[in-house]
Amino acid sequence: MTRPLTGEPLALDLVNSVWVDHGRRLDQFDEPDGLESWLADHDMSGTVDADSDTIRDALVQARSALRAALEDGDDGPLNGVLAHGFHRPGLRGGAPLVATVVDDPAWLPAWTAAADLVRLLTERPDRVRHCARPGCVLWFYDVSKNGSRRWCSMEVCGNRAKSERFQKSHPRR
Repeated sequence: MTRPLTGEPLALDLVNSVWVDHGRRLDQFDEPDGLESWLADHDMSGTVDADSDTIRDALVQARSALRAALEDGDDGPLNGVLAHGFHRPGLRGGAPLVATVVDDPAWLPAWTAAADLVRLLTERPDRVRHCARPGCVLWFYDVSKNGSRRWCSMEVCGNRAKSERFQKSHPRR
């Protein structure tokens, strides 16, 4: 079973690497080539000089930290992930350059995702949302003009919610 493509910012795409399908919790990183696929989707494949298990462990820890911040308002685990690195501004040939420095290369994808959540929450915290459909575990960044998006996916959760509402208002006899 493949993960639903979310097209969300990096941080939320990491959070959404765990989803529920027909009541079963699935984790992209448990799938064969799931880690490589996630890294490739974010142009990080082959850029991290570390073994896959160490990268996976860092990403799973970061994912838990992101969820703790989003769902429980617990910033401690997220700050723990962020402590593994920082941005170093500089100039190269007169052009601005921002280098990411991490204490262990395996933490680069995880740290980048954690920093991305901070960016999202700094820019538009009101646009980072949990899907309104009960039972859905996915998050999204609302880029709609009026900020009224409610579902991670209109095609899946939006249609299911509409169908459920219709079923309740038109009971079978």
